[in-house]
Amino acid sequence: MNSNNYPKLHNALWPGIVGKGTPGAEPTISLDTMLDLTANAEINGIRFDGVDMNLASPHFDIDSSDDDIKRLAEKASSRKLAIGSVGAPVWPATGGGSAMGDADSRNRFLTQVRKACAIGKRLRELGVRPDGIVRIDSACSVEEWAKNPWDSFTLIANTFKEAVRIAQDHGERLAAEGEICWGGMHSWECMLQMLEAVGQPEVLGFQADMAHTLLYTLGYNAPVSHCLVKKDFSWQPDQFHSAMKKMTKFLRPWTIDFHVAQNDATVKGSGMHDVTGRHCLPDDLNGKLNIGRDAGYWLRDGKNGVTRKCRHICWDGCMFPNDVLQKPETWRKVLSVMLQVRANHGWAE
Repeated sequence: MNSNNYPKLHNALWPGIVGKGTPGAEPTISLDTMLDLTANAEINGIRFDGVDMNLASPHFDIDSSDDDIKRLAEKASSRKLAIGSVGAPVWPATGGGSAMGDADSRNRFLTQVRKACAIGKRLRELGVRPDGIVRIDSACSVEEWAKNPWDSFTLIANTFKEAVRIAQDHGERLAAEGEICWGGMHSWECMLQMLEAVGQPEVLGFQADMAHTLLYTLGYNAPVSHCLVKKDFSWQPDQFHSAMKKMTKFLRPWTIDFHVAQNDATVKGSGMHDVTGRHCLPDDLNGKLNIGRDAGYWLRDGKNGVTRKCRHICWDGCMFPNDVLQKPETWRKVLSVMLQVRANHGWAE
């Protein structure tokens, strides 16, 4: 880790496995390769401070032994990288279950949360994880949720309340991932209502990704009333500012985990991953975000200046093509924009 400047700069490892490794999709990229690509990125002597990862195979088996956890810690620390936020593999395909499913499904969901919290705690004990959250989502589709919205909402909220108790037992915090493909979390209003229903802001907060939350403003997968832009919306700064200002007014106070990203206002699916926000390279000509500026909607409070709830920020290049992920130039571009975000919105310890 480089300095005492905050927020620390992390890179996500899950682009190596999410939407990959299944028929019709690209092959996965190994954990070691993703760690090396992250560790080798450098601009003027500055490198990434750490990584965020999903506790899912083939990167890491959620049922790993303590020796396996120690080896994971060594893989990161030998490359001078911390491990920060970790994703609980709550999805049915990884052994979990829908948070709005039957009793068995919800129990599998909570079992995965329990295992992830235990691993997160162990990584803290090993000294490789100075901060971070355990990331969750509802592990159910918008289509299933929409069949009975009220009952679905209630089931997810109750499952999340049980997850909060598990996290408390392990000294962990949870962050709910705002993304248009997860039922009950697919719009900014639905996400806010869910957080308020659980009502445990010291334990369950919001994980804001710049690519996904951009689609929140456009109302993808959401009721018309949840759209924050007009039908004839154009990408003018004042119109965009109005939409982002309204959304972040409500969700920023809940935000405890933050992903820097670019988006071209389109959606994408890959492999087994549902259609969701399309992440782009930071310099993509079709990108709609001014990353250095727009991170401030989440990292700066109009009254109090820079929020200090996020001790690190993470780049998310989810479902980037493998040839893009494996180019060293990709990570120099990413690190450069991360440094810009920190320069605009960071602070000293």
